[in-house]
Amino acid sequence: MMKELGIQGRIKRKYIATTNSKHNNRIYSNLIKDKELTGINQVWFADITYIRILNGFVYLAAILDIYSRKIVGYAIGKTLFPKLAITTLNMTIAARKTDNLIHHSDQRSKFL
Repeated sequence: MMKELGIQGRIKRKYIATTNSKHNNRIYSNLIKDKELTGINQVWFADITYIRILNGFVYLAAILDIYSRKIVGYAIGKTLFPKLAITTLNMTIAARKTDNLIHHSDQRSKFL
């Protein structure tokens, strides 16, 4: 009957919590709240996500230039340690050779 009507049931997926917002780490002020961007390399945004692979997960740390909305650096790792975020930032700084910019993140512990 569903096939005849051209509809499908929704597949329930298991919820996986990836963020712990209940931490005691220092909360930093938002330096880009009222900043007007005029070009690239003024503000970079960093985030980490996981990618499901055949036998588990890998983690992707990426840095995007907010003005151009392009990825300016990334690294992939098997574990979610602060080293992944630091490696990504160091590689991006070396490749872009820029200074005087704001590195913005969502304040998860991997960036502190």
